[in-house]
Amino acid sequence: MQDFDRAIPTLPAISMEDTLAFYRRLGFVCEVVSPNGDYAIAEHGSLEVHFFLHKQLLPAESSFGAYFRVNDVNTLFTEFSALTLPSSGIPRITKLENKPWGMREFAIIDENDSLIRIGQVL
Repeated sequence: MQDFDRAIPTLPAISMEDTLAFYRRLGFVCEVVSPNGDYAIAEHGSLEVHFFLHKQLLPAESSFGAYFRVNDVNTLFTEFSALTLPSSGIPRITKLENKPWGMREFAIIDENDSLIRIGQVL
C-alpha cells in the first residue's frame, strides 16, 4: 500500500475573485493557476486549499468543508479573530472550544458557505 504525503481539500468558488479576496484577508497567499481562471490554490504556512469555479452553487445547500489539524490553534484563532468576522451569517467565525472528541477547535464559514474547521489535539 502506498503512503500519501497529505490530502488537500478542494472547495467551490461561486466567484473566484471574491473567494480569493476572503482567503487573502485570512492571510493566505492565493494564485489562480488555470488559464481560464477556474482553478486556484491558496496557502497559509503549511495549510493548503484548492478552489474550483462553481457559479451555480447555492450556498444554503452547500455541504463542502475541510478540517485543518494544526499545532497552534490559539495563534490562528487570534489571527483570524482580529479580522472581526461576524459570529453569524456568511461568512462567519465560531468560538474556540475544547470538544468532547479531544480537539480544541474553531470554524470559519467562507463566502461560499464552505465549513473550514481548524483544530489541534488536546
